[in-house]
Formats: sequence, C-alpha cells, structure tokens
Amino acid sequence: MSHADYQTLIKLFDDCFYADYRTRLVAGDDEPLYRAASTPDADHEIVFAHGFFASALHEIAHWCIAGAARRQLEDYGYWYEPDGRDAAQQAQFEQVERKPQALEWLFSLCAGVPFQVSVDNLNGAAVDRQAFTAAVQQQLVTYLTDGLPPRAERFARALAQTYQQPWPSARQLLNYQGVA
Repeated sequence: MSHADYQTLIKLFDDCFYADYRTRLVAGDDEPLYRAASTPDADHEIVFAHGFFASALHEIAHWCIAGAARRQLEDYGYWYEPDGRDAAQQAQFEQVERKPQALEWLFSLCAGVPFQVSVDNLNGAAVDRQAFTAAVQQQLVTYLTDGLPPRAERFARALAQTYQQPWPSARQLLNYQGVA
C-alpha cells in the first residue's frame, strides 16, 4: 500500500467518522479549508491542499481538536495570518499550532511517513524551528501520557492498523530521531 495514496486516507476517515459526524475528507486544488455544512442535510468538508498526504493529516488533526460549536463554523472560526508574520504573530501561531501538529506527528507515525513541523512563515520573523519542534514533541508526549482527544485516538489507531505500524509510546517519542 502506497503511503502517498490520499484515497486511503479519505476512505479511512469516512469509515471512522462519517456516520457520527457527517464529515468528509476532500482533496482540494488550492489552500486547505474546513467547510461547515451549509444546510442541515449537507455534509461538512475537510478540504486538504493539492492532494498532499501530509496536508490531509494536518487538516484532520485540526478537526480532531475542534469542539462541536467550532465545527459549525467555516475554518472553525479561527483567524489565519498568512506568511510574513512578525515575531508576536509567529509566537501566537506556534502556540495555536502546537496541538494540531502534535496530532499530525502522531498520525504520521501511525501511517509510517515522515513528519516535519510547519512554521509557515518563510517571509516573516526568524523562527526557531528546533524550539517549535521540541514544543510539538512535548505536546505529543503529554497526549500519549495523559490521553488523546477521542477522535484523534480513533483515527490514529485506524491508521496504525491500516499501515501496520506499532502504537507509539511517550518513551519512544522522547528518543525519536525520525523528524525530517
């Protein structure tokens, strides 16, 4: 099974969540976006960028964290400050992104694919990628030690089973060198 096959992710997400949440994972042509259902009988959509496997994992991570009220709002009602953020905006971005990127890392481990944090600020303030990676890693260790959000755990376990990967432990993650 190819790890670059986003169709597998779409089916797996559908199997895990469609019946309970009426949410579909959709390959998009442009930027990622969460579309809340526009009518009571419509589906919610998690649109990931350009068919990229990593983008799908990242967008699923955001969905796994969003509460019921946020899942009724386009893009969960969050702001997004594009590339070119100043130091304060970047610090806020990293604070908000720590949890979803920790889940994306878990999903990557469970799918057997490399993970790399996204600082998403190539034209802005200097970024300490190593410090952000350490913060994301610590968040994942906390999740593995104290418990994962339920939807995230359901999806991660389905990934691990599908891709025949072992369930990661906090101890293994502390020594993990597989970050790209």
